[in-house]
Amino acid sequence: ASRNVSSDFVDYIPIIMNTCVTAKTQVTMATARVASASRNVSSMKKASFFGNAKSLAHTSSQRLSAKKLAVRGAVKVNAKIGDTLEEFLMEATSDAKLRQVMMSMSEASRTIAFKVRTASCGATACINSFGDEQLAVDLLADKLLFEALRYSGCCKLACSEEVPEPLDMGGEGFSVAFDPLDGSSIVDTNFSVGTIFGVWPGDKLTGITGRDQAAAGMAIYGPRTVFCIALKDAPGCHEFLLQDDGKWLHVKETTSIGEGKMFSPGNLRATFDNPEYKKLIDHYVEDQYTLRYTGGMVPDVFQIIVKEKGVFTNVISPTTKAKLRLLFEVAPLALLVEKAGGASSCDGKLVSGLDVEITAHDQRTQICYGSVNEVAKFEKYLYGSSPRFN
Repeated sequence: ASRNVSSDFVDYIPIIMNTCVTAKTQVTMATARVASASRNVSSMKKASFFGNAKSLAHTSSQRLSAKKLAVRGAVKVNAKIGDTLEEFLMEATSDAKLRQVMMSMSEASRTIAFKVRTASCGATACINSFGDEQLAVDLLADKLLFEALRYSGCCKLACSEEVPEPLDMGGEGFSVAFDPLDGSSIVDTNFSVGTIFGVWPGDKLTGITGRDQAAAGMAIYGPRTVFCIALKDAPGCHEFLLQDDGKWLHVKETTSIGEGKMFSPGNLRATFDNPEYKKLIDHYVEDQYTLRYTGGMVPDVFQIIVKEKGVFTNVISPTTKAKLRLLFEVAPLALLVEKAGGASSCDGKLVSGLDVEITAHDQRTQICYGSVNEVAKFEKYLYGSSPRFN
């Protein structure tokens, strides 16, 4: 597997970043924790890229004392700021295959982060099967993620927004759907972009809902490289910051999304012939909400989690079609936002984005993410009522 990806993989070049720890957490990193986060750096440089994900997880497991294993065997989540991703996953889930899938996605995301900063952003002659023009970096991100899942040995089926037909990865345990590089059309403007993915148990990616996910995540490639994940059976939404030694360090846990006047309005063209949406946007402006919108779904939704406030909307109208794909984008992000303490409203049905059945890989929809009160307000403006939140 290493030989197959070697021509596309460029050795990771460390980018020095300051670890951001919020005033809310007030965490002082202990010397022992920093030492732990720095282990195996020399072996990382020598090991093959995807093979290293397995070896690190295995080595981390071997280091655990019998006492720690007994506690973790009870699946008691005790996530600590300063943990590495490997350490966090050992605490958060007893499912070794799920841990491996998440590690594989993180390793691929680390490489994509480097490629986004260095690869050509010129358009190729290729278009995907949906008719969307792809950029060179799109294709590379797509290939890296498929290779990572194939090597993991824990993925049965995988499909992406660029290759929507499920491919057999040869493993067992989970199936993964992903958008390899959401926002690729704004890479050349140097805005943040990202990867979105959802992990479902078993061997099917239709006839399911977002609530069936075992985990979901997004990687954000901007001034900082962040891996943000949520596990179905663990509380909170968790942010990991890429360090200069190549490790992912746990820097933030979000468990509540409160009130705050910040809005990200997608598909504003719909206000032309969707009067209810126009009234909602007018309300945001008249009530002096702060506009924070980049045109990239990953940073626009991620800011709700990291700022713990705000609302994101993407609504259709008679002349504007739905563009967001339920399997690859909407359902995974719904799990992240709702595990962070927020809410979602999907498909014009006054239901969570986790509760709409996925009947086709290319199924498209409309969505709102935000705090509970903001999503309730969205439903009242658009549909006249919000029975879930009354």
